[in-house]
Amino acid sequence: MRADRRERLLRLAAGTVFLAIAAVVVLIVVDAASNGSGGDTELEDVAAANRLLAGIPQHGTVLGDPRAPVELIEYGDLQCPFCKGYSEEVLPPIVEKRVKSGEASLTFKNFVIIGEESIPAGAAMLAAGEQGKGWNFLDIFYRNQGKERSGYVTDEFIEAVGRAAGVPDLAKWNLARRSKALIAEVEATTEEAERLGFSGTPSFAIKGPQSNGLEPLGTPGSTEAIEEAIEEAR
Repeated sequence: MRADRRERLLRLAAGTVFLAIAAVVVLIVVDAASNGSGGDTELEDVAAANRLLAGIPQHGTVLGDPRAPVELIEYGDLQCPFCKGYSEEVLPPIVEKRVKSGEASLTFKNFVIIGEESIPAGAAMLAAGEQGKGWNFLDIFYRNQGKERSGYVTDEFIEAVGRAAGVPDLAKWNLARRSKALIAEVEATTEEAERLGFSGTPSFAIKGPQSNGLEPLGTPGSTEAIEEAIEEAR
């Protein structure tokens, strides 16, 4: 059974290669068309981000019921334009269909590959998660992402995202996001992603009753590919 399941997963990964390439091409075009917009404190799409997440429980960096039978884990970098593309195009149907229904939870883990600015950004997401607003912070950050390595990830930008995300205690959050503990957590999950064999973001792993522990998925090329992986793990 395990061998059969591994073979199915390999076929799934192979079958999504073309879709992954297509997704990358689309995201490159979108990113180029943006001409580096974003990354300032006049944030956009805040209401849309908060509306998508309204009513869904959050526990740290886990979106949805932490007791859900399947856990889907995203390893991402907040500066990554491809992570932004997945956040806006690929993952919302998963949230609407699978997470809201309690079939699966979605966990975010930092995987820093772009630059040092991603470390304080990731720590700020973790700190927001301690107050139940981690995914609001993540989604709003992505929707207002600037050009990678452009220096836009300033304290002013991070604080604007935190306020827009509705972090209840901003003073506590500002202390927590600068703590050695959360910075160390960002570094630890980056090392975890590397141990799983990941080299790019976003990368995904999945765990469920029918999975062989935590199974790396790589970068599925579509919502449908992720849905199939969830079904396989149930």
